Amino acid sequence: MTTYTRISDTGRASIYTSPEHAISDINPLIYGGFTEHMGRCIYGGIYDPDNEHGLIDETGLRTDVMNCFKELDVPVVRYPGGNFVATYRWQDGVGPKDKRPKRPELAWLGVETNQFGTDEFMQWCDKIGALPYLSLNMGTGTLEDALAWLEYCNSDKDTYYANMRRANGRDEPYNVKYWALGNEMWGPWQVEQHTKEDYAKKACQWAKALKLLDPSITLILCGQNGHSDWDRYVLQQCIKWTDMHSIHMYTSDFPKQEHYANAVAPRAAERAIEITASLIDFARCDIDMSPFPDEISTKARSKHKPTICFDEWNIWDPVRAPGNTGAEQIYNLSDMLAMAAWLNVFVRQAKYIGMATVAQSVNVISPLITTERGIIKQTTYWPLLLFSKYMRGKSLAVHVCSAAYNGRTCPEFLASTVELPLLDLSAALSDDGYMNLAVVNIHETESTEVALPEVNGPVQVFTVGGNINQIQDVNVEGSEKVYIRQSNWDGNSDKFTFEKHSFTLLRWKTQVTGANKTVYVNGN
Repeated sequence: MTTYTRISDTGRASIYTSPEHAISDINPLIYGGFTEHMGRCIYGGIYDPDNEHGLIDETGLRTDVMNCFKELDVPVVRYPGGNFVATYRWQDGVGPKDKRPKRPELAWLGVETNQFGTDEFMQWCDKIGALPYLSLNMGTGTLEDALAWLEYCNSDKDTYYANMRRANGRDEPYNVKYWALGNEMWGPWQVEQHTKEDYAKKACQWAKALKLLDPSITLILCGQNGHSDWDRYVLQQCIKWTDMHSIHMYTSDFPKQEHYANAVAPRAAERAIEITASLIDFARCDIDMSPFPDEISTKARSKHKPTICFDEWNIWDPVRAPGNTGAEQIYNLSDMLAMAAWLNVFVRQAKYIGMATVAQSVNVISPLITTERGIIKQTTYWPLLLFSKYMRGKSLAVHVCSAAYNGRTCPEFLASTVELPLLDLSAALSDDGYMNLAVVNIHETESTEVALPEVNGPVQVFTVGGNINQIQDVNVEGSEKVYIRQSNWDGNSDKFTFEKHSFTLLRWKTQVTGANKTVYVNGN
């Protein structure tokens, strides 16, 4: 939760927060990843068996990619799509590789070799220490296919698909907890696009059957953008059977590619989260929707309260990175600031978010680009690393006074519905008692002196971007212009200067620990 006071461009900027003002726990699953059979995400990204430069293990998996996932401490990875999943037959991707069929792939108009499938993905997740999250094919797939995949992954019984898994070399179940009921089923680009009525009916029936087979699983309902009538309807119909509600959003400023419109755009995700949370509460209430109800009841008809699964999000400019050519976007410093702003949104709205998975994790609109000889950590990699490493524990209430952006936005509704401060921030209290303040100074040309809350120095300072960089700087092979700069500040002053177009994370020790602080503001 962030409150904001708008001031003039020459006014005194300030930030207030306190370790005593916890909002909610931060679910570590907000730092999840996403891998889809698209472009070079899987083949040439995660899996590169023909690499001749010593970058793969004995199974063909890229070791440099795995090391980055470990460095980011990615807790969960969504697979295998995305749009790809709407025609995917999981059965094609298991068993002896020389017997796996090649299939035409309709989402991105390619050919799927099926050399990387369920067992390879599970092995990769095990090596990087991440939980698997599987998306079910509700396009060309059937409920029978879905039940078979769940049995293959999770059953310990003497049954057909469990025995198939054993025959393929895996004795113990994988115990996959997270399962998505389709992907973007509302989209006209989807194979087997559904109406909201048809999808809701189908999702309820699939959910019932899947939970009969394995009651322990967490089912993710297919939402849209969090503020559509699709979201409202499917939540009302399916809330009894599902545990999370998925929403998707990509931000950017295309085709103009102007910095301010690009960097403030993630605030649209914040509005989407707030509206989705309201729709979840609305779906839990027993409300008579007739024009003239006999009485209005707000009695909760369900104690079950799904969380939000933001399982596709990123900065994506389809002009710079068309999906049908692999979507390998090169990210600049402005995109790095937008990435930090996205992550601030998730920390601020932690009370509603059960999971978030950046789309995608390798090569395709990704913070990581692989080459034959190595890996490039793009500008957007560094905010992900700092947030994943330090912005954990409990989300804290913050108040900011700063100047605001007044111009054109993309999406357009942003400018008319929310304030757009040039200082975007979040705060977290870690379990070991460190205050962590993440601040994005969006201003392109001016550093900003800010009055801070009482700081007990010394303070660790991590800065990405800022005075040493230009707004269009990128990281390419052999030239890494954007990186983390670490320094220390004694904390003796009540003011700190945040460099122009920079992301800065400040850390200092407090007397309060997130591990024992359980009183939240607003009674949450």
